Amino acid sequence: MSTTLPSAALDRRLVLMRRIRLFAAATITYNVIEAVVALWAGGVADSSALIGFGLDSVIEVTSALALSWQFSSKDPERREHLTLRIIAVSFFALAVFVAVDAIRSLAGGGEAQHSTAGIVIAALSLAIMPVLSWAQRRAGRELGSKTAVADSKQTLLCTYLSAVLLIGLVLNSTLGWWWADAGAALVIAAIAVREGIEAWKGDTCCTVPGKAADLGEASADTDDCCTPSG
Repeated sequence: MSTTLPSAALDRRLVLMRRIRLFAAATITYNVIEAVVALWAGGVADSSALIGFGLDSVIEVTSALALSWQFSSKDPERREHLTLRIIAVSFFALAVFVAVDAIRSLAGGGEAQHSTAGIVIAALSLAIMPVLSWAQRRAGRELGSKTAVADSKQTLLCTYLSAVLLIGLVLNSTLGWWWADAGAALVIAAIAVREGIEAWKGDTCCTVPGKAADLGEASADTDDCCTPSG
């Protein structure tokens, strides 16, 4: 059976690839700003959760850059395996650093202080990241790209982290529960480990029924994006 894509399917594929590069650029731009604010606020407030959130933003930039590098190639699939490894390692690095810093805080290394800037950046991310993640994941699934979906999950992780961070910061600010900050950081670390394992295994992506067939890559009633090609 011929693997040549029809003209319409090829055009659609090129549109999706451009869209993924655009989402990656948006992710990089926002997360650079987010990282600067979160790391500064985390340092001022001695907040493990805020510092972990800022580092996650740095890692999201790394992940998005890796994705941009992959899709700058005429044959992105050849770079997919290495890109997944980069994304996975970034998750693990985040988990280790955040967990160590949280444990240090719980052991008496410093009590987190109130951070208005942290609350604001967490709330903004909670509003922005779900939309960006959904759009990127949809394009990645239609294209059948594991790395695009993995990067969208990295973006979605930012949503979870934003919610956890916001809860921890608010509890610390309103009730004086400084340990809630460290607890939030440990939750962030646990989520990062889970996502890192999935990215390492390549267990990140399944095509949208009916879409892959339009691209000539799978039948409309199958969902084999995660199945190794033979």
